[in-house]
Amino acid sequence: MLSRIAAALVPAFGRLTVTADPGVRSAAPGAILVANHTSLADPAVVVAALRRHGIEPVILATGGLWRVPLLGSALRREGHIAVHRGTARAADSLDAAAVALASGRSVLLYGEGGLPVRRDAGETAPGPFRSGLARLAAATGAPVVPVGQAGARRLCSGSGAKQLAGVVTAPLRRPCFHVHIGSPLHLPDRVPEATDRARQAVTAAWRTAASALGEAVRESA
Repeated sequence: MLSRIAAALVPAFGRLTVTADPGVRSAAPGAILVANHTSLADPAVVVAALRRHGIEPVILATGGLWRVPLLGSALRREGHIAVHRGTARAADSLDAAAVALASGRSVLLYGEGGLPVRRDAGETAPGPFRSGLARLAAATGAPVVPVGQAGARRLCSGSGAKQLAGVVTAPLRRPCFHVHIGSPLHLPDRVPEATDRARQAVTAAWRTAASALGEAVRESA
């Protein structure tokens, strides 16, 4: 249901285009999809883009969303996975993701594990990745599909007031979003190398997405 809602709502707030490398659709069942995270809006943009390629993943998202009325119920009903960072339950999300992968579902997560601390609406390369993605890939042997998105910060970024204003005015401004789905890859066994390889692949997909929008890009620290 969430994928259908995102696919219906995103075009009302802007113009979404999607590209993909060969072999994406065949690799999606049982794959780990990892995307760059830049704003509160980009999960909807990414999910809407994936649906165009027939992919409706299980999503790993911050546990606070499960406390939001209606949204929390939908997340639980559809089997999405809460991530309780900084608690003793944090590792449970990887166990649940492994079960989803074993059942043939794809899983979507954000390697950075959070949003950048920035006020501007510009594009910046993905920041450092956490180790959870590499550990999940090592434990399951699942292929990793890098996903790069650009433009979501034009919809929602900055202070709370600016984010609200961005959403309210988006149907008139019609900001452009682009998502690029990269070729699947298998990560090396060692977690540090796997984490770095995944970040490189997502960064390459992000560059493709940003270039499609004609965005000026900058590298993160």
